[in-house]
Amino acid sequence: MNDMTAGARARLIGAGYAAQGLGYAAVVTALPAFKDRQGLSDAFVSAILLLVCVAAAGGSVVADQVAARWGSRYALAGGLLLIGTGLAGTTVGTPNVLFVTILLCYGVGLGTVDASLSMQGVLVQARLGRSVMSRLFAAYTAAAIAAALLMSGALAGGGGAAVAVGAAAGFAVLVGLAGWRAFEPGRTERSHVVHEAGGRAVRRVVWVCGMLIFTAFLVDSAVSTWSSIYLTDSLAATASLAPLGYAAYQATVLISRLIADHVVPRAGRVTMALGSLAVCGVGCGLVVLLPSVAAAVTGFAIAGIGVGVLVPLAFSAAGEAAAQSSDEVIARVNLFNYGGALLGAVLLGALSEPISLRIAFLIPVVGVILTLPVARRLRHLTVVEPATRPAG
Repeated sequence: MNDMTAGARARLIGAGYAAQGLGYAAVVTALPAFKDRQGLSDAFVSAILLLVCVAAAGGSVVADQVAARWGSRYALAGGLLLIGTGLAGTTVGTPNVLFVTILLCYGVGLGTVDASLSMQGVLVQARLGRSVMSRLFAAYTAAAIAAALLMSGALAGGGGAAVAVGAAAGFAVLVGLAGWRAFEPGRTERSHVVHEAGGRAVRRVVWVCGMLIFTAFLVDSAVSTWSSIYLTDSLAATASLAPLGYAAYQATVLISRLIADHVVPRAGRVTMALGSLAVCGVGCGLVVLLPSVAAAVTGFAIAGIGVGVLVPLAFSAAGEAAAQSSDEVIARVNLFNYGGALLGAVLLGALSEPISLRIAFLIPVVGVILTLPVARRLRHLTVVEPATRPAG
């Protein structure tokens, strides 16, 4: 497998993105079923999500350490195997303590894969010499759509959420086993090897790109975690219709990612980042202003356009601006993901009873407004060292 071409490795890494998207979408669209089966309240779901985010942040640190010692391909493969195991464990009813433990294991795998996927994507993009990050993320999105539709079909047909979650578990294990030796073997230096001025530039890259990731995942986790529950509990949508809000969101994420690799180089990262943030705010604002199923689904879809561009844009900018230490920088930027997830998933749930879940969707709107000035700083990011092709 060591003689694989860069293109073949890119496709295998794309399968890793698909496995991550399939698993995450299966979990979030199964939340209503998990709530009913386990007898959970919205507040308890929020507490679980908080713990999963903390576990995922720990997984991102694990990915950084594994990448430094053995390479990010082993972090990615191992994380996928852990995700598959965790997903499989959620398909059966268990005592809540064990159920939470299983989700925490899934969370560690989630964070490990989140960070190592972006490490792998940046490395293979450098090897190919052209932009492919948005298309790699598109594989994640396409799989997420498939999971949402599979969940909708399974619930409508009486098969239950376990069908979709089990399929995601099996796919993650298969990709993890295939990629153990075949993912991109390249590695980058640690940031301490970069000269002092470069070290300051690395920190600037982490904060600017990290805040873009924070806001993107604030919007993403709000929609991903609460769209199905909002449609079901607040707008009285049927169980089979509720996952379609998430599917509409992921559909527009997919469209934007399929074209972003061609549009961003022409329009410029600053312009695209500002536009993406604005679109995210408009989408979430529509959910707040018009409490109907049609308006909510439309708002989720609009928000997806912005998120679809923003996430790969930020990771690509970080990887290029700190090319010689991209593994470590990507792991640090990825940690901002979980800060956004905490606000988007946990805080919205905590506020669902005192102010209603609809009004709670103002939180991502506020986040977007506060992040707009940060996006302008993308033009000031400097390349720490000349980009080089990864070794291996």
